[in-house]
Amino acid sequence: RRQAATEAQDRLEGEPQHSHLSIMACMRLLAVIVPAIASANDAWSCPALPPAGVAQDSMQHAKRPQLLHPFSFVNGKKSEWSGETDIVSSPVYDNTDGKRMEIGKLPRMSEEDAVSAVNAAASAWDRGQGEWPQMSLAARIAAIEAVCEELQSIRDEIVNVLMWEIAKNTEDSVKEFDRTMDFVAAAIREIKSDPTIRQGFDFADWREVSGTLVRVRRGPIGVMLALAPFNYPLNEMYAMLIPSLLMGNTAVLKIPAVGGLVHTLTADAFAKHLPPGVINFVSGSGRKTMGPIMATGLVDVLGFIGGSKAADALIKAHPQPHRLKVFAQLEGKNLGIVMPDADLDVAAAQCTLGATSYNGQRCTAIKLIMVHEAVADAFVERLAKRIAALKVGLPWEEGVAITPLPEEKKPKYLEELIADALEKGAVLRNADRGGGTLRGALMTPALVDLVTPQ
Repeated sequence: RRQAATEAQDRLEGEPQHSHLSIMACMRLLAVIVPAIASANDAWSCPALPPAGVAQDSMQHAKRPQLLHPFSFVNGKKSEWSGETDIVSSPVYDNTDGKRMEIGKLPRMSEEDAVSAVNAAASAWDRGQGEWPQMSLAARIAAIEAVCEELQSIRDEIVNVLMWEIAKNTEDSVKEFDRTMDFVAAAIREIKSDPTIRQGFDFADWREVSGTLVRVRRGPIGVMLALAPFNYPLNEMYAMLIPSLLMGNTAVLKIPAVGGLVHTLTADAFAKHLPPGVINFVSGSGRKTMGPIMATGLVDVLGFIGGSKAADALIKAHPQPHRLKVFAQLEGKNLGIVMPDADLDVAAAQCTLGATSYNGQRCTAIKLIMVHEAVADAFVERLAKRIAALKVGLPWEEGVAITPLPEEKKPKYLEELIADALEKGAVLRNADRGGGTLRGALMTPALVDLVTPQ
């Protein structure tokens, strides 16, 4: 947020004052503190209440995931893991001991383990001569449809893991699974209708390009390394992965440290319906495993959703970056801008929705709101009322909008962000309505007004 505000101020000071910049000079900066970006200190502390959790004798406690037997999934085989592991804990606390609950374990793979995964993918690709890339498109579609049918049979288990591991509410967890399956079906329909894809369906038509008759055929590229974030672990990953697999590519899937358990539920379906090595899982530290994979030069396609610095580092690690195909969705600085003639009720409703959906843990979330001074006070009051109306609680509670934060260090970090802003002259507008209150990993959104470039 500080960076966004500073950049805006730099533009104001360094450019001619055109009309739109003159309007910006009358704007007031607001921030709705949910998972976001800034630097900070700890001069201020959040009001603290007992952690949001469940009792050991409750029905919900009995439903918690217990994926405590880690395995590796490489070259089509699930193998019991005997090496180091990373404990996966839920942001939902155990009310008995006041701690986050352990719900699973993931292999902490080494550099050598990671390289073995990409070697398996490269072997399955076999320079385009492997079983999967040589299979007809119709046969690959049938295999992916069979995988999805298997996943549909464990839909409830997948939804439950999403709620417990990343605290996505029931409605959004169900929506993520269903939307992912809908996407796969839509991708298959699109591929079948594309005349440039010939395998198993109609032949591509001849057409004229610059006076020459041509016939275009789309095909696979090679080995894909796919990395996606925790906030939509199934949807974001499969939006990259499934079209790639359908076209005949093979893949290494980097399981996120947070939000990774859901992928362990999919291994059986992939092992049953895809040839060995077509998809391989890598878990553990991305810093330790991703660089060595890229350094092999075996990766032909990088699918990456995350920060630009990490993307740049991965691309530079490839020995032939000029031939690497890159699909990247990187960070965004999204402003909500409220002009003096805005319908303030509509603006407050939309800014609340944009800033707080899934706790603001989305690349498309509103990170900062600029409001014209003429309507700032009236808008802030409306926004504060909207935020106060959001139900704060556990993912499975009826009508809940704000849920616990899955990243263990995030509550403390957000507390420091608020402290930093207040120290530099900002005001916490909804303190009297519980803004900034912490219940373990559950934070009530804080509305910070009069944010400065500092």
